[in-house]
Amino acid sequence: MLDVTVIEDAEAAAVSLDPIRARLLAELAAGPASAAMLAAKVGLPRQKVNYHLKALERHGLVELAGERRKGNVTERLMRATAASYVISPLALAAVQPDPDRFRDQLSARWLLAVGARLVRDVGALITGAAKARKRLATYALDGEVTFASAADRAAFIEELTQGVGALIRKYHDGNAEGGRDHRIVVAVHPTLKPEAIAKPEAIAKPEAIAKPEGTVEAGAAATPETALAVDSTPPDQD
Repeated sequence: MLDVTVIEDAEAAAVSLDPIRARLLAELAAGPASAAMLAAKVGLPRQKVNYHLKALERHGLVELAGERRKGNVTERLMRATAASYVISPLALAAVQPDPDRFRDQLSARWLLAVGARLVRDVGALITGAAKARKRLATYALDGEVTFASAADRAAFIEELTQGVGALIRKYHDGNAEGGRDHRIVVAVHPTLKPEAIAKPEAIAKPEAIAKPEGTVEAGAAATPETALAVDSTPPDQD
């Protein structure tokens, strides 16, 4: 079972968002189970659970883990293909966010568009790497910082932008033969409390900060959480 997988197909996304099927996915992420076992947990007839399982299986969200005999019946034990799922913007290809359409480092919605592109691109890279049976070179840094003042926050953004910008200028070689392009995304946003994550409507409006200068994509809203991610072109496109 994968730790996380990206759903790129619109129909698969629709299937996963059905409340009953989402519940079944959660149960199967905990371990293999048959339709009869799941029926007892979710309070539905076995036939109805089996119907939902077949829909999930058709879209690769669950798979056969094994079979067992129970009386005169052979039960299929199913398991989730991942512990968790992320829906790619490709599932809504016609209306997926485009960060290049409106670039504003102080816009939380632009940061969201950048994050959506990250999910889309890394999901596609994982798919390509899996097909090519190659490892994918990526890196991510995630951390939190508490600023004593808005001035400290602005200074942090300025130093972050200058530092990462200097690294880009140092290592970028657009003329390198056989070089591989990488995208760098740096984001700063307020840390959410657990209850706010559970209830998205409780999220407060981010407080703007001073706009940093530089070439790094810095999605900037209020503060204390920072993330750095680097991804490469697909390994089968060398």
